[in-house]
Amino acid sequence: MGDVERFLNMRRLIEILVIAGLFSGAFFFTAATGVAKPEYARRTKKECSFCHPPDSWNLNDAGKYFRDHHYSLQGYAPPAKPNNKSGKN
Repeated sequence: MGDVERFLNMRRLIEILVIAGLFSGAFFFTAATGVAKPEYARRTKKECSFCHPPDSWNLNDAGKYFRDHHYSLQGYAPPAKPNNKSGKN
């Protein structure tokens, strides 16, 4: 293999890697990042964790209620916490 041919192969490899990097970057930055908005937290006076599990953009029951009721928590009742007074662990 001559120097020119090796140079052209290396250049082609770099072109492919650059194009793959651009597509990967575009996918990363345009992937669904969730629709959580700081104004929801300000408007409802709730922390993000009220509607989202820790380290997740998924919705818990409160978040689903908020979404399904036209971005309002009016009428939402959190589920009752289990009563652990029975003495059992």
